[in-house]
Amino acid sequence: MERVVVVGAGAMGCLFAGRLARAGKMVTLVDIDADRLEQIAKRGVELHDECGNCVMAVGTALAADAPNADLLLLFTKAMHSRAAIQSVARLADGHCCALTLQNGLGNAEAISEVFTPDRTLVGVTDWPADLSPPNAVAAHGTGHVWLGSFTAGGQSSAVEAVKCLNAAAMQAQHDPLVLAAIWEKAAFNAALNALATILDRRVGGLDSPEGRRVATAVIDETIAVANAQGIRMDRDRLLAKTDFALTNHRAHKPSMLQDRQAGRTTEIEAINGQIIAAAKRAGLAAPVTETLAELVRMGEPGRI
Repeated sequence: MERVVVVGAGAMGCLFAGRLARAGKMVTLVDIDADRLEQIAKRGVELHDECGNCVMAVGTALAADAPNADLLLLFTKAMHSRAAIQSVARLADGHCCALTLQNGLGNAEAISEVFTPDRTLVGVTDWPADLSPPNAVAAHGTGHVWLGSFTAGGQSSAVEAVKCLNAAAMQAQHDPLVLAAIWEKAAFNAALNALATILDRRVGGLDSPEGRRVATAVIDETIAVANAQGIRMDRDRLLAKTDFALTNHRAHKPSMLQDRQAGRTTEIEAINGQIIAAAKRAGLAAPVTETLAELVRMGEPGRI
């Protein structure tokens, strides 16, 4: 996989685009923000990560002009997934695979409506990324990627996508049971992203006994909801990941908080909202997760 299209020129999109370009891949960033794309085309992606500082030239295009690719990475906000993937539907040529590493639940289903299910790849990443518009992105620490195929027939494509990402030192792993990892990330984000948004604090500002108790409660509620669907999550691993973030990603500003500070609608419905909806379908209560969701909703644009 040498030709990569990244849909969504936000923090994660720019981080992956910059690192893949540095690894020699032919990368094109696609976004609806023509002004940002123009700036990136002129100035490149200014990348600050564990390898140092550099500026990487990447291609840019609006959706209608996106070039053919071997791999498409979808990095829009979850509420825009369906419209974004439909805007590049012509890339679903039976050769290109589409991978979601987005926050929240339901993104793979949106992709599979355009790319066939066996060309749909799903995964999660804990790479931290902060964007300084229009073209600078910083990773405060390192991360990992876990990915697999939406269906059993796409596992070989998942392995090729892992190789592509690891050419950029993204520490990617093929995980046939990636659905559990997706739910684990949803639990992680439902706790830390929502809490950071409510408190207007970076990750380090959540590292207190109270913050850890709230995060653990959300994790336990989400595990119960996942278990009701036959999805087994590793509680110890999830608590360890939370502790690692609180200890090592202290300067990171979660994407939900970035959206709040920029006056944008957050992904609360795709994260906490989806967990709450699944809990209700299973006849379960998720009071801490729901309380955090309600508090974030109160601050959404247009709310009094």
